[in-house]
Amino acid sequence: MPAVAGYFYPGQAEELRSLIKSLVPEAQKKERAIAVVSPHAGYIYSGRVAAAVFASVLIPEVAIILGPSHRGIGSLFALQVEGSWRTPLGDAPVASSLAKKIIKHSSLVENDPRAHNLEHSLEVQIPFLYFFRPDIAIVPICVSHEADLASLEELGQALAAAVKEEAKEEDKEVLLVASTDMSHYISQKEAEHKDFLAIKKIQELDASGLYQTVLRENISMCGFQPTTAVLVACRELGATRGELVLYQTSGDITGDRREVVGYAGCRII
Repeated sequence: MPAVAGYFYPGQAEELRSLIKSLVPEAQKKERAIAVVSPHAGYIYSGRVAAAVFASVLIPEVAIILGPSHRGIGSLFALQVEGSWRTPLGDAPVASSLAKKIIKHSSLVENDPRAHNLEHSLEVQIPFLYFFRPDIAIVPICVSHEADLASLEELGQALAAAVKEEAKEEDKEVLLVASTDMSHYISQKEAEHKDFLAIKKIQELDASGLYQTVLRENISMCGFQPTTAVLVACRELGATRGELVLYQTSGDITGDRREVVGYAGCRII
């Protein structure tokens, strides 16, 4: 069941669909992508960035969504193997066969559906996916803030291996979704400076570079660990570049640029 419907985004189907439609840019060319990076704040703040990035890619029938845990979880990587996720627009089933493939490829990934009960970082991505692809199936993975670079590299390798198997055995395409906001509660000028250091690493598909840059520069990018794992997977899956679709901050909405949160939408081709 959704934890933040009616709070981060409208809880009624008609209102939610209308809002997403209003956020989607007109006549945007869609590309086939391996992954996207999308923000997870309330739609009033980051919805335009999320809508722009999802509108810029062709959404396949399955998406693996990785997001940070804001509340702490028992597992390093908490995956849900069965069931479905309810949204105001409809239910998104879990792609169980793909989820089991990921667990098979890494002992660090555990079936832990309880880790998702109150977490919003994955939930807010699903209405956008559902809007563009109502038959979407998902694999949700919540990432602990305790994950180090070596474990994230193992997760990324497992994701790539599972995606390759899914393509070979089921003939299904998979989109990887890294859920993250960028800098938190600093000035617009400082946020832009720090965030674009991280964005540059995403564009270069430099997983370890992103991880090290965030730590070295003290960038409060809450989902840098899920994004690191996704970049590792993208390299394995043959990605050649990352592209920034849209960058904004909360200051663009509120007008207060003294203390902002940054939002970046990227696609990885």
